[in-house]
Formats: sequence, structure tokens, C-alpha cells
Amino acid sequence: MERAARTGSAPRSRTPLSKARVLVTAVALADEGGVDALSMRRIAQALDVVPMALYKHVAHKNALLDGMIDVLVGEIDPPAEGADWKTAVRGRVLSARRMLLRHPWAPEVIESRMKARATPTPAVMAYLDSMIGLFRAGGFSIGLVHHAMHVMGSRLLGFSQELFQDTPGGEPDPDAPPPEEMAARYPHITALAMAVAHDEDSVVGSGCDDQAEFEFALDLTLDGLERLLATN
Repeated sequence: MERAARTGSAPRSRTPLSKARVLVTAVALADEGGVDALSMRRIAQALDVVPMALYKHVAHKNALLDGMIDVLVGEIDPPAEGADWKTAVRGRVLSARRMLLRHPWAPEVIESRMKARATPTPAVMAYLDSMIGLFRAGGFSIGLVHHAMHVMGSRLLGFSQELFQDTPGGEPDPDAPPPEEMAARYPHITALAMAVAHDEDSVVGSGCDDQAEFEFALDLTLDGLERLLATN
């Protein structure tokens, strides 16, 4: 205080550390040097804090990566108002692709974390739930939505990989809400999961069939190419 008074300057105020600041800084550092060079120490240096301060907001590296994914998903545009299902889905997927072009490291992280987790991150869950809702609002049956989600795969998030696992596993989420809250929060995902898991009369059967999904996507692609060939 005496030193500040002698020099005539006030003590500099520090912006409070928050989870949002940690995640946004981590994303910016990954954009600069790639995700492999990212570390808690580098993030702490960028925020001018000691590394241990970060662990109050992100428990470990995987939690950091999950949070970064949620930041990126938050950059995807919402559905266009009044648009038909095809226009709305296409617009969101292209928005997701623009997001990934801004963050070239993201596809590898999204793919690895979605495969490692028992359930996707909350932001990804909400995004996928909204996409299922667009298909359902467009008149798709639950079975056809299930096929569509496999066909679209990670294109829903702007790149090209199959991300939807058909076998249980992955890291349990200690913060996952109870089933009834999950159902209320993600009604479209819940309806799809229940149909696939329990409805023996569903067009997709009682669970995912890798061969059937592969052939469905192949036939869909060939049918589309055939239609284009006929117009040329």
C-alpha cells in the first residue's frame, strides 16, 4: 500500500480465474501450437497463475479436453428459424465444419474423447439431441433417424469419421445426472436409445448392427450417385 501511495499508482486488479477463462485460454493455445503442446503449465503461464490454481476448475487433462470440446460446440450456429429439416441440418453441419477449420486440432480430440467416454460431453449431447430433433420434426421415424445418425457420423460435427459406438464402455462420468434427468435434458437421444435397445420391431432391431449400418450407408451413397448419373 505504501509503495502504491509513493508512486501514485493503484494496485492492479486481477481478473478472477474461472473455468470459462481456463478453457478459452486452452483453446487459444491449442490454436497456436497444437493440442500436443498444450499443458497445464503453459495455460497457467498464459493466465499468470500457478498451475495448481487450474485444478480448482479442471480436475485433469481429460477434463480440460472435454471442456475445450464444449467451447468449440458452442461456436456452432443454432438451427435456422423456419427452415426445413434438410436446410437446417445442412446449415448446422457446415457451421460445424467452419468451426473445425478454425481449430484444425479439434477432430482428433473430439474423436478420441467421444470414444473414451461412456457418454459425450454435455454440450455435444445437447447438440446431437437437437440434431435428432430436426430429423424428427422433418417426419423421420426413430428407425430412420438411427440410420441417419450413423450415416452422418462425425459429419454432424464437421469432419468424416464414424463416432457412434455400438458397444458399451468408456470412462464413466462421475458428474452424469440420473437417468430421469438425462431423459428430460436430452429427450430425443433418450427416445432413440430406448427404441434401439428395447423395440424388437424397430427397423434397426435390438441394437446396432455394424454390417447393416455399413450396407445402408453404402446403398444410400450408390443410390445418390445413380440419381446424379441419370441427370448428367
